[in-house]
Amino acid sequence: MLHFLPLLGAFLLASAAMLPMRAQDDPNRPPWAQKGKTPPSTSSTTSATGATGTTSTTGTTNSSSDSASGPSSGTAAASTAGRPSSSRSSNNSASSNSSKNNSSKNNSGNKASSSSANNAGVPPGPPVPIIQPTLDTSTTAAVPGESQDTTNQRGRIRVTVNLVTVLASVLDDQNRPAPDLPIEAFQIFEEGVLQKIEVFESETSQPLDLALMIDASLSAHKEFAFEQEAAAHFIRQVLRPNDRLGVFAFDETVTQYAAFSDNVKVLQEAVRKIPGGAGTSIYDALVFGSRALEKRGEDRRRVIILVTDAGETTSGYDFEVARKEAVRSGALLYTIVIRPVKNENGRNTAGEHALETITDTTGGAMFYPDTPQELGIIFDRIDRELRTQYRLGYYPNPRGPANSYRSIDVKVLGTYHVRHRKSYLTGPQ
Repeated sequence: MLHFLPLLGAFLLASAAMLPMRAQDDPNRPPWAQKGKTPPSTSSTTSATGATGTTSTTGTTNSSSDSASGPSSGTAAASTAGRPSSSRSSNNSASSNSSKNNSSKNNSGNKASSSSANNAGVPPGPPVPIIQPTLDTSTTAAVPGESQDTTNQRGRIRVTVNLVTVLASVLDDQNRPAPDLPIEAFQIFEEGVLQKIEVFESETSQPLDLALMIDASLSAHKEFAFEQEAAAHFIRQVLRPNDRLGVFAFDETVTQYAAFSDNVKVLQEAVRKIPGGAGTSIYDALVFGSRALEKRGEDRRRVIILVTDAGETTSGYDFEVARKEAVRSGALLYTIVIRPVKNENGRNTAGEHALETITDTTGGAMFYPDTPQELGIIFDRIDRELRTQYRLGYYPNPRGPANSYRSIDVKVLGTYHVRHRKSYLTGPQ
């Protein structure tokens, strides 16, 4: 049997030679696949030459060329010390290496650059092109360093045109409100040019802001207490839900005795407690009331109710300033003139004529009661008119210059009489 031992030894040596080499001893395997080696981070890559099957790592990476030109001659650059490639994180290119990283947790290399001996003779496939982002030069394209809001605004022209609102009181031949007229019955002109009516409300329900302004010099009249009670009754009558009213008195100065509210009791008490005064500052009262209303909401009707003897004596402002402030605020002015002397020869009518002009410009009305008892009837008429007003709205075409006064004219088909504001002030553009 001993002569078989050499043959058995030769057989075992041949068999051992045919066994596959262990992974850590294979010189053709990449270094990170050797036993005991720590795999690199997923962002690290190796570069291999398909012809020789040898591997090499590069110490630096040209991220701009990697993202701009894609793989070149089947070679991929590796990042240093496992640092993520800037081009991969910023461009998110669709290269084959990225797809392989997503598909296999343990394989971060490119199959085309594998250094396995079995792939040494296989030619690399065609390089996968990287889709490059293009800069959109349209007006809505984002520009680097520019915010999205700024980008969206480039190339656009913004034009702001304010809706002009006109309140119209339409009366029949007996001076009674004429309700339920259709939009076709109305025409509105600005500077003589017909406008398209965009908003139309019959018997508008838009809430009211009212400034009740009482001449304190009327306290010298023996009927002053009766006038106060008539005003207190009007407060209860005119206020509806969401309406607000403020109480003012004027003599040499203008004083607000009750803030704008819907508290009827508080407002009535304020009217009854107005003290007597000397002097009459009508223009100052109109300026003060107009500015107080202008501070209120834009979506509300503004009304000034002025009870006075029209004997202007002590105002700091003049007629023109008072008229402009009333027009600017868009308030309707209802003036009740208490005349202690009925004969015009015995009183100064200049104040009355001035108030008539301002009242007509705003679209309000003038009242001249012959007796204090008529005050209740006048307040009833004002209340009824405010509840039957038409609200018209249009966008001016053509637009007027900024900060200029524009004339308005409203016509109603038929034998009706219409009152409305005659002008408005344009805003800045």
